[in-house]
Amino acid sequence: MSQTEYEAAIEQTLMVIEDALDDCDWDIDYERSGAVLTLTLEDNGSQVILSRQLANSELWVAAKSGGYHLSFTAPGWKCSTTGEDLPTLLDRVLSEQQGERVKLGLPQ
Repeated sequence: MSQTEYEAAIEQTLMVIEDALDDCDWDIDYERSGAVLTLTLEDNGSQVILSRQLANSELWVAAKSGGYHLSFTAPGWKCSTTGEDLPTLLDRVLSEQQGERVKLGLPQ
């Protein structure tokens, strides 16, 4: 994947997540600064941070349960340690931090 393709994939991914957050039933605020998206759970103030990592063409997710490195393998992002795709990983870490099931409804 070229750097241009990688940056386009990151941008598209972050926009899809923002759209899902706008439409979800959970009170999750988000703030974006460049290619860093910070999700804040309003019930408890905990955060999940997604960030672009140019040097290794990865998307990193930082949550209370740890840091996750995802690589783009068609059709989407896959975690190198858990094998989860991005929608599954985000739903899981948000649910763990919320204390109840959160489902953003991201496309697989």
